Amino acid sequence: MSGRAWLLLLTLSLVWGSTFVFADHALDELPAVLVAWGRVASGAFFLALMLLLAGQRWPRGWPRWRRYLAMGFLNNALPFTLIFAGQVELGAAAAAILNATTPTFTVLLAHATTADERLTAGKAAGALLGFLGVALLIGLKQLSGLGAALGPALLVLAGAFSYAVAGLYGRRFRGEPPLATATGQVVCSTLLLTPVALVLAEPWRVPMPSAEAWVSILALGLLCTAFAYRLYFRILALAGATNLLLVTLLLPPSAMGLQVLLLGRPVGWEELAGFAVIALGLAAIDGRPLGLLRTPAPAGRPQQSSRPASP
Repeated sequence: MSGRAWLLLLTLSLVWGSTFVFADHALDELPAVLVAWGRVASGAFFLALMLLLAGQRWPRGWPRWRRYLAMGFLNNALPFTLIFAGQVELGAAAAAILNATTPTFTVLLAHATTADERLTAGKAAGALLGFLGVALLIGLKQLSGLGAALGPALLVLAGAFSYAVAGLYGRRFRGEPPLATATGQVVCSTLLLTPVALVLAEPWRVPMPSAEAWVSILALGLLCTAFAYRLYFRILALAGATNLLLVTLLLPPSAMGLQVLLLGRPVGWEELAGFAVIALGLAAIDGRPLGLLRTPAPAGRPQQSSRPASP
């Protein structure tokens, strides 16, 4: 990758890592479903504004919006709510690390549902390491005794699983304008979450949040959703989908560092150990670290071409 692509990738990891920090502030005062709604509602506003300023057409046609509804549910409404609900008990760093299991679920789902994404030995080993990392993070004592961390951790893992399903479903958006697709799905996420938030959270009964909570909600929408999508698709164009997956490895340390710097909360050994094992699993799934250790092909003999990146 070029230096510019690396800089954008690191920026995206910090932006998405800050999601868990901003959410921590908002979750101190608001229910998880309201934080999720605030994120998608403000994100939809800013993305629609970006679409207008870019001079792009608003998506049209019920078949397209039907797909946006499905993608908005799988990629935004459901995982945001589940992950924020789990984060209330787990904290920013642990939620970010458990969220990093998304590629583990993706390779297993792709093997079961597609013909061109079969499970290899490296991917299988990576998936196993990912689940071992989860066990370390939750804690063996809490896992065996169904401790307090298990329920919230399962919520975050369910959110990661939803992201994986969304990644496979998102194949059908190939060739569509990225900004219009992002806007459509976040608008649909807002429509889906609005009645849920009204029924479950009863926002008229919630005390007026502080200025810090309002700023956190707006940051989740503008920075962590609208701006992050722009970065995401820019990196996709510059470096390809395979290199973009590296953000999954960079996001947890970004969240852990921001938790220490901005929230003043230390990172526990379970989080460090869990992230280390999950990171090894992600590296095995990605395959490139192992590829660097292989013996180069002799001169004059062509090397095997690497598997092309998925768009």
